[in-house]
Amino acid sequence: MSKARDSQSHMDTQTWAMVLGLSVLWGGSFFFVEIAVEDLPPFTIVLARVFLAVSALFMGLKILGLRLPRTWAAWKVFLLLGLLNNAIPFSLFVWAQTHITGGLAAILNATTPLFTVVLAHFLIQGERLHTLKLLGIIIGVFGVSVMIGLDALGSLDNNVLAQLACLAAALSYALSGILGKKAQKLGQPPLVIATGQLSCGCLWIAPLVFLVDKPWTLQAPSSSTVAALFGLALLSTSAAYFIYFKVLTKTSATNLLLVTFLIPISAILLGALILGERLEPNQWVGMIVIGLSLAIIDGRLFRRK
Repeated sequence: MSKARDSQSHMDTQTWAMVLGLSVLWGGSFFFVEIAVEDLPPFTIVLARVFLAVSALFMGLKILGLRLPRTWAAWKVFLLLGLLNNAIPFSLFVWAQTHITGGLAAILNATTPLFTVVLAHFLIQGERLHTLKLLGIIIGVFGVSVMIGLDALGSLDNNVLAQLACLAAALSYALSGILGKKAQKLGQPPLVIATGQLSCGCLWIAPLVFLVDKPWTLQAPSSSTVAALFGLALLSTSAAYFIYFKVLTKTSATNLLLVTFLIPISAILLGALILGERLEPNQWVGMIVIGLSLAIIDGRLFRRK
């Protein structure tokens, strides 16, 4: 039992590589959304992202000869995952970013592992809240704050509802990470779990789109927006969630959600490479601090000493 718990508490090189890849895919979503919002309202982008992603995953299921389960026990989990991992956080963050900066939203999103480590302590056997792990997560949140820039914190006194929405979205991600870990007990491949989750995500999001955005009144999007939506769906959603559930089979929910610290790094690097944005000194310092936090949480450096 102790060996099994240890393997879930620490990540090997292959798992770290998948987490880094996941951060790039999710970090790239900022680039795709930046293009798409020029033509489409937020919730329509969310629905298009989920619908296109699940369509691609269904093709994957057909090619591999896999089928979605027909039991209520499985679909009950899929419905909860679609709500907690897609509909609620996607919608809350998109709505919040119409009132606060994306930098502030990213800082608040980095609280996800803090929620997770506390919830996992009570809800998942073997994921105890250790002082070293909590210290690493707090340092990681500080690193994200430094990297985004202290000027983003200047709006903390404004738009309280938007900030609460971001925290609620982070809490939703934390709950979905724990539920996703328990979903492994269904005995389904990661591709099946991702497809079931995103299918239910469509069901949750569609009514909101028709009530708020009224997509039938919108003009046809440009070709660049369509390309951005496909990138957002195929790379930042379908491929990302396949990796997400794959990693959950190898490590703890708390460790997996450390990706929220890496997403801003990926977004900044992609912005520098593709959009020609310049990396500021505080962003480099933030990356170093985040690297330190990951080393503390991973724990291997301390075990060797």
